Amino acid sequence: MTFDVAIIGGGISGLATAEALRRRGRSVVVLERQVAAGGKAFSERIGGFLMEHGPSTVGAHVEAATAWSRSLGLEAERSELGPDVRQRYMVAAGRLEGMATHPLSLLTSGYLSLPARLRLLAEVVLPRGRHDDETVAEFARRRFGREFAERLVDPLVGGIYAGRADEISLRAAFPALYELERQHRSLVLGVAARRWRGGRMPGGRLFSWRDGVATLPRALEQGLGGALRTGVAVQRLERRSRSFRLLTPEGTLEAQAVVIATQPHVAAALIETLDPAGAQAAGAVAAPPLAVVYLGYQRRQIEHALDGLGFLAAAGEGRALNGAHFCSTMFAGRAPAGHVALAAYFGGARQPELGRLPADDLVDLARHEFGDLVGARGEPLLARVRHWPRGLPQYGPGHTELVQNLTALPAREPGLFLTGNYLRGPSVAMCLELAGETAAEVDGFLAGADQQADQAPPRAAASR
Repeated sequence: MTFDVAIIGGGISGLATAEALRRRGRSVVVLERQVAAGGKAFSERIGGFLMEHGPSTVGAHVEAATAWSRSLGLEAERSELGPDVRQRYMVAAGRLEGMATHPLSLLTSGYLSLPARLRLLAEVVLPRGRHDDETVAEFARRRFGREFAERLVDPLVGGIYAGRADEISLRAAFPALYELERQHRSLVLGVAARRWRGGRMPGGRLFSWRDGVATLPRALEQGLGGALRTGVAVQRLERRSRSFRLLTPEGTLEAQAVVIATQPHVAAALIETLDPAGAQAAGAVAAPPLAVVYLGYQRRQIEHALDGLGFLAAAGEGRALNGAHFCSTMFAGRAPAGHVALAAYFGGARQPELGRLPADDLVDLARHEFGDLVGARGEPLLARVRHWPRGLPQYGPGHTELVQNLTALPAREPGLFLTGNYLRGPSVAMCLELAGETAAEVDGFLAGADQQADQAPPRAAASR
């Protein structure tokens, strides 16, 4: 069977790319090796609680996220952050230190020492950096001081990437900050200039949907209908003269173009014989194991006000977890009345061995951490664990060059494209943005191929 485009991988990236191509009038097929599509975007209702096994928020500041929500008819189900999200919390010497959500709270909070807060003010007079690919930790130390880097930036990287700030590339992971310094010298002055012009800032509001982030892939699945095939693994990808052949246990498919929307190690295996350089680049992206522990309590079992998104912990605090979410505070309907829900995150690049622990051990660790930090008492009413053997992609030094290699794949192998959370950012919003751009690029390739076919001279008549 022949299609315009075959998409390998049925996570958010693959589904959104397929739906965007379908809307452009292209015939598509999505092949997902798991029995269910959606990838890590998996939301589960359990007795009145809602567990997010993977991503739990979507960034409203990325226009593609809101555009998809609208086009899929999901705005009526959209949930904004709850009114009780008033603080951001950091672990400080074994307790939670709260700060108001306003940026200036850094200058008034006691979380940073007075010398560290005064050091922040010096940022506006510092010279522009000379390093193209320094780590996030190096950048933060240079611009804001060591204490700011260790106590604020390191836990932030732990929360976003489950990574270490001294192992993550600023240019790859936070390109907006890199550009602010490059264009304005000072980040503070750059932010002020963008606000003055009304430009988009690096950061913004978060939202979800009533039944969680999995609402998005479910809606995309409905639009695709029979074009989505689950439980189908692509065993081999072969180049034909003007198309590709995909070998699966259920038979062979043919497509004029192929989009690989899998995890990077799977992409590496699929393109190994077609493009060894691209395979090497994709295989170099690490994704250490990560585990999510979800606990439900009666509200009276928790001493803390839970008046924030959750909390983050700097590596220097020596905590087992990277951070936690106060799920029932973040969005309405995430726990029954009189109850609360908490989620703890273990593993990643910081302590990958914790991401592999058995479920019972992880529940015990989470109970201990929550008992210590939010005053959780007694047995939780609900305890669930999700292991992700491959967690979030790590954007290490040199990642920008890896991405440049991978995005140049269509130039080396026309009709072969990659998309996914290891190319531009791990968030749902960035995956949606990249999926839309990938679809446009594929459609352009197909249009060019169609034009070439129309202009090709007719075959000469056979000699008699």
